[in-house]
Amino acid sequence: MELNVKYVYILESLDGQQHYTGITADLKARLSKHNAGEVTHTAKFRPWQIKSYFAFNDEAKAWAFEKYLKTASGRAFAKKRL
Repeated sequence: MELNVKYVYILESLDGQQHYTGITADLKARLSKHNAGEVTHTAKFRPWQIKSYFAFNDEAKAWAFEKYLKTASGRAFAKKRL
């Protein structure tokens, strides 16, 4: 049985002023794309570092958690707890 792991991640710009939340199956490759300027939403705030990440075996739960983290209450939770 092959696991289809999804990672929900929070990136932080090196100055600590910007954050970005996303989802991917390959965390290292995705971080490289962010830092290479290949992601429109993050290109102008490079370089990025991983602040937090969470692995999910259930893709639906991963998408739901990413969606939550992008809400006002999710951002407040992440700022306070992560």
